[in-house]
Amino acid sequence: MTPSLYPIRQSFPRTLCVLTLMALGLHGAGPSAAPTNVPASTPPEASVSLTAAERTDSFEEKLRLLADAWKRKDYRLARALTHSLRSTVLQTQAEEERPGEPLIAARRFHPTASLPEPGRTWAQGWRYVKFVTLDETEAQAHTPEPVELLLSFPADQVTSLAREVRVARWVDGTGQEVPSQIHGEVHRGTERLGRVLFLADSAARQKQTYAIFYGNPDAELPEYSSDLTTRGEGVGLDIENEHFKAALSHQTGQLERLTLKREHGLELFSGGEGHGEPPGIDWAHDYVDAGNFQKLRISLWDTCPDYEVIRGPVCTIVRRWGFPHSPVHPIYSPSRLNIYVEYRFYAGLPWFHKFGSMQAVKDFEASALRDDEWVFSGQSFTEKVWMGSDGKLRTGDVDAAGQEDLWGVGFINRESHDAFVGLFLEHQADGLPPLKHTGVPQLFYRWHGHVWSRYPLPGKHVPAGAVLHQKNAYSVVPFTEPGGAERIEALRRQLTHPLVVSPNDAIPPSPSTPGTAVGHLARAGETGDSPIPKPLLWAALRDCKDAQLYTADINVVDLGLIHDLRVRGNVVSVVMAMPHRGRPLMGYFTQGSISVHPTFSRPIRERLLQVPGVGKVVFEQTWDPGWSSNDLTDAGRQKLGLPVATETPTGKQP
Repeated sequence: MTPSLYPIRQSFPRTLCVLTLMALGLHGAGPSAAPTNVPASTPPEASVSLTAAERTDSFEEKLRLLADAWKRKDYRLARALTHSLRSTVLQTQAEEERPGEPLIAARRFHPTASLPEPGRTWAQGWRYVKFVTLDETEAQAHTPEPVELLLSFPADQVTSLAREVRVARWVDGTGQEVPSQIHGEVHRGTERLGRVLFLADSAARQKQTYAIFYGNPDAELPEYSSDLTTRGEGVGLDIENEHFKAALSHQTGQLERLTLKREHGLELFSGGEGHGEPPGIDWAHDYVDAGNFQKLRISLWDTCPDYEVIRGPVCTIVRRWGFPHSPVHPIYSPSRLNIYVEYRFYAGLPWFHKFGSMQAVKDFEASALRDDEWVFSGQSFTEKVWMGSDGKLRTGDVDAAGQEDLWGVGFINRESHDAFVGLFLEHQADGLPPLKHTGVPQLFYRWHGHVWSRYPLPGKHVPAGAVLHQKNAYSVVPFTEPGGAERIEALRRQLTHPLVVSPNDAIPPSPSTPGTAVGHLARAGETGDSPIPKPLLWAALRDCKDAQLYTADINVVDLGLIHDLRVRGNVVSVVMAMPHRGRPLMGYFTQGSISVHPTFSRPIRERLLQVPGVGKVVFEQTWDPGWSSNDLTDAGRQKLGLPVATETPTGKQP
C-alpha cells in the first residue's frame, strides 16, 4: 500500500471535527459542556440536499475504478472494489428486481365489511380480502401439497405482509384459518408484492375457495404450531419434520445426511474422504471440461458464493448459486456455467423438493455434465426401483429401452420398508436439443454403497444462453406391501398435476343455513383490543432514531426495523431487526448509545416505558428475514433520498 495510491484525506468539514471532539470529550469539556443528545440547529454542511445516487457510487463508476486498478496491478484495491460492486448489485436487485406477474393485481380486493355474516364477524380486524379458487382437475385425491401465490397489495393498505396476511379456507360462509407464510416481500412503487405459501389437500374433482386477508395495523406475526424446525446459521442448517432429519453441510449447503424417523432411524450418508471435499449424499451439480481435464463441482465450494435462507412454519427454503470450483481453485476459475440449487422442506410431508438450473454464460465444451447424483454408503437397501415415462414403478434392472427416459429412480428395503426415491417432475432445457433423462440406479457402487447419476447433455457443446431446468422431489415414504409402488406412483401424479389456482373476484355466497361464526381470525390484541393502544406505541417508537444517520432524522419505524409489536398485560414485546450484520448490537437502539450529532433520539426501552400502562419492555432480535430497503416506509425513503412512487397500482377493485 503506497501513500500515492491511498491518500489520507487531510481536510474534514468543521462540523465533523467538532462532533469527533465531542465524542472524545475534548470539545467544550467540563461541567458547562452541553449534553451531546440535546437538539441543535442543523449545521450548514448538513443542509446540503443530495440524492441517494450522489451519496454512493454507481455500478458503472465502480467498474471504471476496477478497470483502472487492474491496469495498475493494484490487486488489493481491485479486490475491495469487487466486494463494493457486489453491494451495489444487492441493493439494485432489492430495489428493482420484479418478482413476476402477480396472480391478483393490487387493486383487486373486497372490503371485509362487504362479506355476509358470519364471515364478516369472523374476520373482524382485517379490512380487505382477496379470494382464489383451487381446482383438482385430474380426478385424484390430493394429500397436502404446497400452494404458492404471488400477490400484489396496495402499499397504502398494508404495512407488513409478513405480519398482516392471513390465509383461510372459506367454507359455508366463514373461514377456517390455515398456517401460511410470506416470503420475497418487496415494495414496488405503490404496491407491496409477496409470495404466499400454504399447504392444501383436496378430494378428487373438488373446487375450493381460499381467502387471503390483509390490512390490519394491529396484527402480530402469526405463531403456528408446526413439526418443521430449522436450527443453525447460514447454510449449515439442521431441518426436521415428523418424517426425517436433514443436515446441510456448513461448508457448501449440500445435503450431507438424512435420517429417516421411523423404527431404527436409518441414517443415509456418504462416508470416506470424498474427493478431498466434505462428502454428502447429494453430489450434483458438476461438469467435466474439455478434454476430460478436470471436474468442476459445487461440492468443492469453500463457502457458498451466494445464498438465501427462508424459514417458516410451512416451509424452509435454502437457495444457493454460483460457479462450480476446480480441484485447484483459484488457478482455474472459469465463469462458464452458473449453477442454482434450491431445497424446499415442508411441514408434515414425507418428501422434499429440489429445484435447479445450469445457465451457460458463454460457449464452452463439456466432456460430461451431471444435474442429479446421489450416493449412499453402506448396504441399506435391497432393491432398485425405477419409473419410466408411463409413471409405473418397477423393481430390478432398468431395461435397455428405458435407460434414457427415466422419471423416477431409487432404492427400497422390503424387510425394513425403508425407501428413498427421486421423482423427476420437470427436466428440460432452453437452447439445447432434447435432454437425456438418464440416472440408472446402481445397488453396488464399487462396494461403497448405492448411487445414481444423471447425465442429461445430448452432446458436448454448450452454447451461451443455454439453460438446463429441473424440478425434483425426493420421497422417504415407507415401501410397504401391498400398495408400496402405487403410493409412489400416486405421489408423482399429484406433484406433476398440482391443484390449479385461479383468481376469484366474486364474494362467496351467504351460507344456506344462517349461523354464527365459530371462533375468530384475530388473536387477542389484533382487533383494537390491546390493553395498551398500539397506535400509542408506534407513535412512541417514532421518537427513536438512528443517530448514525446524522442529518436524516429517521426513526426506527420509518426504517422498517420493527418487525412485530405485541402487548400482553403491561408487557410490550418488540421484535426488531438490525440493518446489516456489521451492526449486530441491537442495544444501540434499545438501551441507547453515545450520540455525536444534533439529532435528538430516545432509547426504545426508555421511550416505551413512558407510554401509560407499560410496565416492562422485552426485545427479540431477528435476522430472519433480513432487512432491506423494501422495509422502508415512504417517509423513510424520502428521508434517505430514495424515490417514492406516486402512480396508481395496476388493476382495479372488482
